[in-house]
Amino acid sequence: MSIGSYMYNIKRLVFAINPKRFFLCFSVIWILTNLVQSVYTEIHSDEAYYLIYGENPAWGYFDHPPAVGLMTYISGLFFSGNLAVRFLTVLFQFFTLVFIWKLIDGKLADTGKVVLFAIISSSTVMFQAYGFITTPDVPFLFFTALFLIVYKRFLRGESWGNVCLLAISMAGMIYSKYHAVLVIGLILLSNPRILARYRFWLAGLFATGLLIPHIYWQISMDFPSFKYHLSDRSSHFRWSYFLEYIPNQLAVFNPFTFAAAIYISVKYKPKDVFDRGLYFLFTGFILFFWIMSFRGHVEPHWTVVCTIPMIILVYRYSLQDRRVMKYVKYGIFPSIALIYLARVLLVADVLPKRLDFYGKEERYKAIETVAGELPVIFTGSFQNPSNYHFFTGKESTVLSAVNTRKTQFDILQKELDYQGKPALVCAVIPDKSQEYNVDGVKFHAFKAQNFQSVNRLEINFELQNKEVYINDTLHITFEISNPTGFTADFRHPEFPVSWKAVYHTDIKKFEFRDCIIDGEITTLPAHTKIKGVLKTAVPDLDVSDCRFALSLDNTVCYAQNSKFVLLSLKKND
Repeated sequence: MSIGSYMYNIKRLVFAINPKRFFLCFSVIWILTNLVQSVYTEIHSDEAYYLIYGENPAWGYFDHPPAVGLMTYISGLFFSGNLAVRFLTVLFQFFTLVFIWKLIDGKLADTGKVVLFAIISSSTVMFQAYGFITTPDVPFLFFTALFLIVYKRFLRGESWGNVCLLAISMAGMIYSKYHAVLVIGLILLSNPRILARYRFWLAGLFATGLLIPHIYWQISMDFPSFKYHLSDRSSHFRWSYFLEYIPNQLAVFNPFTFAAAIYISVKYKPKDVFDRGLYFLFTGFILFFWIMSFRGHVEPHWTVVCTIPMIILVYRYSLQDRRVMKYVKYGIFPSIALIYLARVLLVADVLPKRLDFYGKEERYKAIETVAGELPVIFTGSFQNPSNYHFFTGKESTVLSAVNTRKTQFDILQKELDYQGKPALVCAVIPDKSQEYNVDGVKFHAFKAQNFQSVNRLEINFELQNKEVYINDTLHITFEISNPTGFTADFRHPEFPVSWKAVYHTDIKKFEFRDCIIDGEITTLPAHTKIKGVLKTAVPDLDVSDCRFALSLDNTVCYAQNSKFVLLSLKKND
């Protein structure tokens, strides 16, 4: 029997299956595949970070709204290990798949249509990935699909049930990811007449009411998430950010499926108001984040919500356009094999380490052999303490520096629990750290007998003039306060504290200069403030302007103790 005949017989066998039974089989295979992948694919560093969220439930977190933390919290109630992070992700993504089917067809009367849906939904790379990787995008996709279902029903009838569900879905989206505002905004742009319906306004009012706990959390914490996403993540324009955007989108969506969606959105006009909303979601998200690349790097997965309109449009027009159907058969369908090959390779641990899906456990277990029961203090990124805690179950935190971003660990302030106690500091510190080699795993660390950090000390300062000359000496009036319950010892035998002037001149370039205090500060008792004056010389940085701040150095890191101000640098004639 030829290969063609063999494939034809398989096709006949598949299409002979009852559509309801086929959809059930497809669903079971989808869920089981994701469960197996969840168990046997090493946890990603970001997922370990979200486990920290779930272990410290709150109405908000530094980086994201609370939905992803709630997911890991609930998963952790029933499972340990990988499933303590990923179990609810498997369920959420399956129901998202069901919601998309409801948006497309909803009827199980034709096996061929179910097969077509299975092919297209399996072809989108990030949608498959979010079946076993826990991120805020997982609940975001779920509530976006629910929102579109309810919105479609709301267009047909403004029942109170639809109003309530619309409110719940909008609040759910925002509780998942702030990109929800863009989803709602694009739907409104596609159908501004909906603003004339008072029940839509009521749905928005109800959604706002559901969001009050999170809004209160943001206000009480001084809006950390908004500051981070709207300000701290912005940077200078780089052509690489702009040029890499479309290739990244091709990679995360599957170039074949993405190309089909582009073709459809250009060739065909939307049939009705709801279809116009799908077009706006797809093109709006793609164009919006391409424009956002002018202010900094755009993460490829930020547009993942486009998966929903993409699947719907490709499915619908493949039934209407023979060329699209042919493209699905001979372009999109074969590409699925590459996606599943990549999933197998993830489990086999043969893909590049930079993907962050293997090789971490042995490193953090090696650190544990040195630390024992001591808490481990890292510097740099949130990934290290998150991974250490996940793989060992032991206490760990990170000291954020002035040249690294703040994280949820800055809200938890776990390092305050270790003040005055023994700890292992895992960082390269000259004259302190030693290199360890545990079964081939190398790292630098040192054991401290009396740990002290100064990250929670706060410095407010005033500059008499924000236009300064190179080599001039700045005289800066400051006030330093200690809101913690511990005395800061500036002459600490293990962690002495010095003052630094910080000049931020480029995206990742920081310059540090010494400061001299008028009247030395030796200690700063708990809950006290001290005012004073310091002097520091302005260096020649070969830039016309920069950001300036004051920092305290405890030999481990330069802490971010003050806000940055803009400084104009001038050269003497």
